[in-house]
Amino acid sequence: MDENQSKSDLSNWWQNSIIDMEPGKINLRGLPVSDLIGKVTFPQMIWLMVCGELPSDEKANLLECALVSGVDHGPQAPSIAAARMAATCGVGLNNVMATGVNMLGDVHGGAGEQCAELYYDVAKIMENETIENAVIQGLDNWRDKYGKIISGFGHRFHKPEDPRAPLLMAKVREAAEKNIVSGIFADIGEMVQKEIGKQRGNKPIAMNIDGATAVIFCELGFPAPLSRGLFCISRSVGILAHGWEQMQMGGRNKGPMPPDILPKYKSN
Repeated sequence: MDENQSKSDLSNWWQNSIIDMEPGKINLRGLPVSDLIGKVTFPQMIWLMVCGELPSDEKANLLECALVSGVDHGPQAPSIAAARMAATCGVGLNNVMATGVNMLGDVHGGAGEQCAELYYDVAKIMENETIENAVIQGLDNWRDKYGKIISGFGHRFHKPEDPRAPLLMAKVREAAEKNIVSGIFADIGEMVQKEIGKQRGNKPIAMNIDGATAVIFCELGFPAPLSRGLFCISRSVGILAHGWEQMQMGGRNKGPMPPDILPKYKSN
């Protein structure tokens, strides 16, 4: 194998379609970075990097609404509490952020992905069924896979309504009226909400932020797994803010409870 062939093989090791870089050159998705700095917004940049193209200003604005809505939920959220605790353990700010982001699993942070799965499943069923029947089948499919709790609906803290969800849904409806998005996933989300309430004995249930952001991500065409990734970008802002504040406040080895309160012991 000659030297040129060896270099070519090494270049193929990390072959990608995202960045083309060499000394004095940085192209992102085929666009020179000089054409992007100061000319595109951060939501547009996220879209470009993930999807390979720049979105319209209107679609980027809708994405931005979803990102802004999820930045923080205080130490009530395990991701924020964990970040603040980590900040008192002598680690760097990057470790603090990683601690918080790594708390975003299926139950905390992953609900948007699961809700998007539900919406996409309902949309597929709607190819041969009415939206009402499709939602019933979609909910049955969901429960077979994940259990009785439907991600995206209800909230352990905000009752009777998550204040963020109606605002996000209004933004989707505005965008649908302007033909920026279809509005079909807004219809699906609201029908799911209605059907869950009906199945609870006509006891209403609120859509939460995960249900509303999933509507936006589906309307914009993001695959369901990206819902979790986009939420991580959003929540990392709050994690950064809380982690940095805690580092400025000081403290050492701050645990989940004040030191004068001990966990209750119960023998087996």
